Amino acid sequence: MRKKNKIIYWVVTIFLSIGMLAGGVQQILQIGGYNEIVTKLGYPLYLLSIIGTWKILGVVIILIPKFPLYKEWAYAGFFFVMSGATISHLIVGQAFSEALPSLILLTVTVLSWYFRPADRKINFNKSV
Repeated sequence: MRKKNKIIYWVVTIFLSIGMLAGGVQQILQIGGYNEIVTKLGYPLYLLSIIGTWKILGVVIILIPKFPLYKEWAYAGFFFVMSGATISHLIVGQAFSEALPSLILLTVTVLSWYFRPADRKINFNKSV
C-alpha cells in the first residue's frame, strides 16, 4: 500500500471513529439533541440505544487488527445507518444542512472502506 493511501486511510478512519464514537455515546445516553432529532424524524427513542451500541462496537472492530469479515459488517452498518439518516432528513423535508453531518460521515465511511489496507480486507484468493 502506498504511503499516501495509508495516510488517507488513517486520517479518514480516525475522523470516522471519533464521529461514530461520539454519536454512539450520545445516543446511548440520549443527550446532545438526539431525542429531538429522532422524534422529528418520526422514529422511536429506543432506536437510539440500539444504534448507539452498534456504532461503538463498529468503531472497536474497525480499529483493532484482523477480523476482516467483521470489519465489512461494521462498514456496512455505518453505511446503512448514515445513508438512512441522510435520506430520513431529506424525506421529512428538513433543510440540507440537517442532513449534512450524516452525509459527511457516510462519505468518510466509504473513503475509509475504500482506502483500508490489504490486511484489513477479506482475501478471497487464499488457498484452502
